[in-house]
Amino acid sequence: MCYLFLIENQLLMKILNLVVFCLISSVYAVGCNSKHNGVSEQILTVRQYDEKNDSSIITGAERTEAYLVLLKGKKTGVVTNQTGICKSRHIVDTLIDLGVKVVTVFCPEHGFRGTADAGAAVDDSIDKSTGLKIISLYGKNKKPKPEQLMGIEIMVFDIQDVGARFYTYISTLHYVMEACAENQIPLIVFDRPNPNGHYVDGPVLDTAFHSFIGMHPVPIVHGMTIGEYAQMINGEHWLTDSLQCKLTVIPCLNYTHSTPYRLPVPPSPNLPDYRSVELYPSLCLFEGTCLSVGRGTDMQFQVIGHPVYKDWELAEFVFTPTPRSGAMKPVLEGQLCFGFDFSESLSPFPEKSDRLNITVLIEAWKHFPDRENFFNNSFNLLAGGRSLRQQIEKGLNEDQIRETWQFELNKFRKIRSKYLIYKE
Repeated sequence: MCYLFLIENQLLMKILNLVVFCLISSVYAVGCNSKHNGVSEQILTVRQYDEKNDSSIITGAERTEAYLVLLKGKKTGVVTNQTGICKSRHIVDTLIDLGVKVVTVFCPEHGFRGTADAGAAVDDSIDKSTGLKIISLYGKNKKPKPEQLMGIEIMVFDIQDVGARFYTYISTLHYVMEACAENQIPLIVFDRPNPNGHYVDGPVLDTAFHSFIGMHPVPIVHGMTIGEYAQMINGEHWLTDSLQCKLTVIPCLNYTHSTPYRLPVPPSPNLPDYRSVELYPSLCLFEGTCLSVGRGTDMQFQVIGHPVYKDWELAEFVFTPTPRSGAMKPVLEGQLCFGFDFSESLSPFPEKSDRLNITVLIEAWKHFPDRENFFNNSFNLLAGGRSLRQQIEKGLNEDQIRETWQFELNKFRKIRSKYLIYKE
């Protein structure tokens, strides 16, 4: 009799737990079908920014109650790298511990652990901790192949972006969305804050200069989270043949575009801290020149320099690039470079935190003795067209150059506004 009573109590508790779970799920997983140009996307819209609640940001990955019901019993692929952190644990480990059937992991540029050099091919491998196969999307193929997707019933994308057009994680996102659309695999994006999400700036990409470091007609700084950007890719029909990916975004909580956010782990080997991430949109343009941006030092994307600036009176900082993890063959390796340290500010040049700084680039070009060899072949791809280089070579100042961006920037802002999840 006691045994039957115990069974009945256990059954009652299970029923009560199920009811509570369903009620919670109905609050957190209620989606609205937001339509953009005929596109229907499920976007979870639970109290995305209640300033009266705990002010700490909760990433999409941490909101397990919102997505576990979507993954339950499904063979799951995960696109991630070292930035896929959920409460100090890797998202792959977290999902497995929660009973999700993770079958394959896909990784972007820099690899699963984020240690590969920029642009270096990354090979497929096996994760020692889980035994899962890791397929590189920055080696032989940048887009998942149909045979690599065999058996996957749903895909999760969890990568920290930094909000710059030429940062290749959004290009990986594009190809993953396209592959999922072609193979009828739903995609869930675990959203994360954009550390440069508080402004929109720079020349909008001329699609004639489409490349893996610039796939879409957006400015250098697009001011969107990875989830918002995914919605825009779908809504603007940027996938091949205007394909539509079945997309669900798990938003962050307690985040707005004006909320400061310091990344918990470096997003790639040469963006080691908050300051490098902040400066990256402005200083990455120097990757299209013969100057060093600090690769091979401890101040990546916080310094610029070149041996020829020895006699430039303003160039007071000295450094020497040397091989190291994430930069085994740095530009100007072993050469004493004279230039500038921007780790504290962009002084001696003007600085504003809500805009790109191209005065640094203009002045560096003006003081370079061999101007014809200042820019390299990748500059136009980084800039998104020929105009910026031509304007600098014609002697235009920053204000004059910025004025030429405004028409296209205003058009982009209107497009962007359709896909925003968070307050400005």
